[in-house]
Amino acid sequence: MKLNNSFFYTIREEIKEEDSKSGNLLVKSGMIRKTSAGVYMYLPLGLRVLNNIENIIRKHMNKSGAIELKMPSLVYEDYYVKSGRKAAFGSSVFLLNDRWGKPYILGPTHEELFTIAASYGIKSYKDLPFNLYQFQNKFRDEPRPRFGLIRVREFVMKDAYSFDLDLAGLDISYKKMYDAYKDSFDEMGIDYKIVTADTGVMGGLLSEEFQAITDIGEDTVVLCKGCDYADNLEVTPLVNNDKESKEAKKKPESVHTPNCKTIEDVASFLKTDIKYTVKALMLNCDGNLVICFVPGEREVNLTKISKLIGVNEVVIASEEEILENSNSVPGFTGPIGLEVKDNVQIVVDENVFKLNNFIVGANKTDYHYINVNIEDFKYDHKADITLVREGDICPKCGKKLYFKKGIEIGNTFKLGTKYSDAYNVKYLDKNNELQPVVMGSYGIGPGRCMASIVEQTSDDKGLVWPYNIAPYKVAIVVIDIKNEKQINLAEEIYNNLNNANIDCILDDRDERPGVKFNDMDLIGIPIRITVGRKTNENIVELKYRNKDEDKEISVAEIEKFIKEN
Repeated sequence: MKLNNSFFYTIREEIKEEDSKSGNLLVKSGMIRKTSAGVYMYLPLGLRVLNNIENIIRKHMNKSGAIELKMPSLVYEDYYVKSGRKAAFGSSVFLLNDRWGKPYILGPTHEELFTIAASYGIKSYKDLPFNLYQFQNKFRDEPRPRFGLIRVREFVMKDAYSFDLDLAGLDISYKKMYDAYKDSFDEMGIDYKIVTADTGVMGGLLSEEFQAITDIGEDTVVLCKGCDYADNLEVTPLVNNDKESKEAKKKPESVHTPNCKTIEDVASFLKTDIKYTVKALMLNCDGNLVICFVPGEREVNLTKISKLIGVNEVVIASEEEILENSNSVPGFTGPIGLEVKDNVQIVVDENVFKLNNFIVGANKTDYHYINVNIEDFKYDHKADITLVREGDICPKCGKKLYFKKGIEIGNTFKLGTKYSDAYNVKYLDKNNELQPVVMGSYGIGPGRCMASIVEQTSDDKGLVWPYNIAPYKVAIVVIDIKNEKQINLAEEIYNNLNNANIDCILDDRDERPGVKFNDMDLIGIPIRITVGRKTNENIVELKYRNKDEDKEISVAEIEKFIKEN
């Protein structure tokens, strides 16, 4: 690529509308540009980076034996209705109708279509196993698009689906994808952790996430100081080694607590430690009220509640929903004397069961109960429903937990027969009996990989692409474009490297050397060759983007030096 009279630009000032380092740098370097909230165009340099990432993934997918195809983005709504996911997706999908009024969805994911496609080639056990994959645009109506390519409404996903005879076969297919993902992210040079995660709307038996460790990450990765334990915060179990209280149990007593609406206010007013209090959280779970009671110093984990109750969406209940379904008084809700409608469920965190004589709301303004015990009220569920905190105990080795932020760049699911059951995809086994096909699902976000690499490797000068990811490997900068010898030597180097399959930029613009150097640093080209003062000696300066020193080298040695280093 020769920059003079070519499509190339950079931006000097910071991009105010971008709220992440990666988004800011990718826009400044002319890699991407926002067209609307959560929607980006990939410009020529950015597309080359994206293609390089996709090709790394494709190489390892093909090596695993997976077969590439491509599904449509426009999907008939009935496919998602049949699998039960239309309701699960809720408002997060883009809906449209064709001219005849038939409903369609811009595909948020493609399990349904892959299941249908697989059914065309499955008759007997001899047709299994196999794995199909694609690179395809996905569409999700994110309520808060942010962080550049990390949280968007349209994005490329590499999704794959394995089809097996049974769970034992799924284990083998899953391991192949797990290894292919590790190999892909390792080759990209991403610092990542593999964590257990919630299966969410995908459903299934197991979900694991590949989390790129960055400060901007939206997910919280829970790690252990003593072992290799790693989990997503939303599924990490709370290990509480506190012994059950031996204090003699007393009878509940109502006390006046004026203007004490928070659990901290109550503890302060009653001159007690907050650990002896129990607070309530009122949730709307798919339209039904769920009332949760947890220790006062803890927070409710909404994902754990979702899995426990078996719902898709969990949000904080409104005051109207609370009053309509219970006699609770917001700010003073407690389990004693709590009256609820039949569809309301009460969940008590298992750590409350270790407490004696604790404090709860009295369902009456400005009143609480003291000396409350589990026997004093009814509930529907006893479960671990709290979020872990840094310093809590590792469930694997007992040492202390700590947190890191992560960007989910890949995920793997053991789906089981969820989708094959929905679409009646079966095979004849060796006994000539029909059996359901067992499936796995596997996704990677190339755009998120791109953003993660920038978050982890960039510096104050701009992007620092790994050699195998960079849009071009070498930038040749001509100091004086009016010097015919410099131009001719630069052209010679440019042609030689391209003929050796080393992609190059030739910066032959009529700009000051400092502008050219800054631009090449900003766009992150791994190697810069400067053609200047020693042109007559066939000597140039070679500099690596991630190193400070320059190296003088003869033109004849350039190709060999690059390939060996």
